[in-house]
Amino acid sequence: MTTGFTIWFTGLSGAGKSTLATILERELRARGSRVEVLDGDVVRTHLSKGLGFSREDRDTNIRRIGWVCEVLTRNDVVAIAAAISPFREVRDEVRARVGRFVEVFVDVPLETAIARDVKGLYAKALAGEIAQFTGVSDPYEAPLRPEVTIRSAEETPEASAARVLAALEELGYLAGAGRLPHERSAAA
Repeated sequence: MTTGFTIWFTGLSGAGKSTLATILERELRARGSRVEVLDGDVVRTHLSKGLGFSREDRDTNIRRIGWVCEVLTRNDVVAIAAAISPFREVRDEVRARVGRFVEVFVDVPLETAIARDVKGLYAKALAGEIAQFTGVSDPYEAPLRPEVTIRSAEETPEASAARVLAALEELGYLAGAGRLPHERSAAA
């Protein structure tokens, strides 16, 4: 039985992709899954060092993350990608290659992303100091039919993660356990 699959978090910088990936990694490991997280910032430091932010470089970065997810998925590992991945065409290409793929759109209003920005990147982008910044001076193409849409300004990360887990169970990727551990104990 194949147990590997890919969870692909996409959304603006500051949407909450990495936070959700961390929560899901912990929960999936607790359920006995082998899990690897490919965080966009970490991947750019190691696997995609030297790439810039042109359309071509962004697409190359996403294809590299996608290839790693494909290999992990094929080897019965749950791959969790948390990357802005702004262009729909490349995300769809990765989906087709991986096969067992769950797209999670982490939707956030730009104002909320700006308020969450501890690095000050949005302020620099809005001031014109950073070119090609997704959501400000570069486009972000929202998914047309993601398996899950999270509105991260409207619920806690734990509630969002529980919704992703419920979707994974409904889609047949996970056996049902229902809630995160802290929610299970509170409901008992």
